[in-house]
Amino acid sequence: MRDRDREPSLMRAIRGPITLITVGVLFAFNNFTPYTFDKTWPVLLIVFGLLSLLKRGMEPVAPPPPPVQPYPPPVYAYPAQSSSYAQSTYSQPPPAKGGFGASAPRPADAGQNPPPPPGDPV
Repeated sequence: MRDRDREPSLMRAIRGPITLITVGVLFAFNNFTPYTFDKTWPVLLIVFGLLSLLKRGMEPVAPPPPPVQPYPPPVYAYPAQSSSYAQSTYSQPPPAKGGFGASAPRPADAGQNPPPPPGDPV
């Protein structure tokens, strides 16, 4: 639907005639008085402004928009908290201190004798 179709019928009916009457009066001033058109043309701007104000005054008032509801805070799924830190799910034991990776004995092997060096009789 265009803006012109929504305007009140009274406003649509009087806009054209009022504009023609104003232009006719200004041309009459131009021909029969010392006030020429180059001095009276601002009257057209005033008439157009008054017609715009009249149009706005006749428009129905739009209902206020519904109040904006704030977004609810996001729901986070935190893991269950306990009083101590949770145990790691890492399955291998940590490396022994003081060695370079595989050269140090593992804590599970600490109670056993180390394997004999190669070439040493048992």
